[in-house]
Amino acid sequence: MGPMEERIDLDSEEEIPFTSSPNGSKVHPLDFEKVRLTSHRGFANSWIHKQSRISPLRSIYTVLMTAKINVLLPFGPLAILLHYLTRNHVLVFFLSMLGITPLAERLGYATEQLAFYTGPTIGGLLNATFGNATELIISIYALKNGMIRIVQQSLLGSILSNMLLVLGCSFFTGGIVHYNKVQEFNQATASVNSGLLLMAVMGIMFPAVLHFTHTEVHAGKSELALSRFSSCIMLVAYASYIFFQLKHQSSLPNPNRDVDEEEESAEITQWEAIGWLAVLTLSVSVLSGYLVDAIEGASDALNIPVAFISVILLPIVGNAAEHASAIMFAVKDKLDITIGVAIGSSTQISMFMIPFCVVVGWLMGKSMDLNFQLFETATLFIAVIVVTFMLQEGKSNYLKGLMLILCYLIVAASFFVHVDPSTDDD
Repeated sequence: MGPMEERIDLDSEEEIPFTSSPNGSKVHPLDFEKVRLTSHRGFANSWIHKQSRISPLRSIYTVLMTAKINVLLPFGPLAILLHYLTRNHVLVFFLSMLGITPLAERLGYATEQLAFYTGPTIGGLLNATFGNATELIISIYALKNGMIRIVQQSLLGSILSNMLLVLGCSFFTGGIVHYNKVQEFNQATASVNSGLLLMAVMGIMFPAVLHFTHTEVHAGKSELALSRFSSCIMLVAYASYIFFQLKHQSSLPNPNRDVDEEEESAEITQWEAIGWLAVLTLSVSVLSGYLVDAIEGASDALNIPVAFISVILLPIVGNAAEHASAIMFAVKDKLDITIGVAIGSSTQISMFMIPFCVVVGWLMGKSMDLNFQLFETATLFIAVIVVTFMLQEGKSNYLKGLMLILCYLIVAASFFVHVDPSTDDD
């Protein structure tokens, strides 16, 4: 048989019959497979990818297998198992924290994927709702059990962690990597977030001042009424902030435009994202119950104040993914995204989650208020002032990052020796 007249496209999906070669030798099917696989190197034609073309398998692989942090997922079921087998509160507490960490990261991932299909307005609302969903779930569970101080302190700890530790590590790492240049970020965006943080401090401070100056019109009631009124005002302010961002996003600097183009396409379908949101939210809810139940037992066993666990250790659960992403963007010299992750998250917790928990407690009949006690309120006030001064120039360097990290260490040491005078309200 003569040579083939037609040119074979190795990339085509059509079945190609095997024919004889010009010298009369037969082409073996395995030889053709070698050529085809060589022409499609990498993951694209691997066995796993072929199997993942089936949508459910592809979705499971994308969500559960691609992120390295998912190696911590088995610690969640292990914590539940140990809760019933050993009643070891220390092990259950730390294993629950490790188990929730990847769930929190994947919850944020599923939210981002769903935002691709919903458009900017709904996407912004989704990010506002699920951005700190882990902290919110833990807080609502603790609130349901009457652990009001744990709710207040864990939310406060998330704000302090994002403002001081996350931002500090990002500035420090970015400054070391880019030591020969001055890193800059959008000053206007940072100023807006700083203003909202100061407003949150004002809302939290007045109930505490009212309480400790003993100037309430109705003892014990005025403080709670003021907290609920201020919470509603703060929610309106935050909703206005979200609306302003979405309405004027075309004219305002958008840090997400700095993200590489390959990150701008969805990896799972819309209904898969909705399904994963439901599954991950349920998983976080279940594991949060075991985590909260083990806090007091772990505190007694380790002889560590509950305040230290709530303010310093618990925020690690919800903020681990934010720590990594903020530092990564700082290393890539994309500080606008870093500011959005660290300061934006602090703004969301202070202006949305804290007042939202007050309103939820109101509906539950719990006396959740904005009186975070004098020590915690003073800590928040000073931290916001320090961060505001750090952001006012619109520039960062490793020295600013180091100062923020050292400030966080002072805060951590303070809560380690702090005994909370309050008891949980039922």
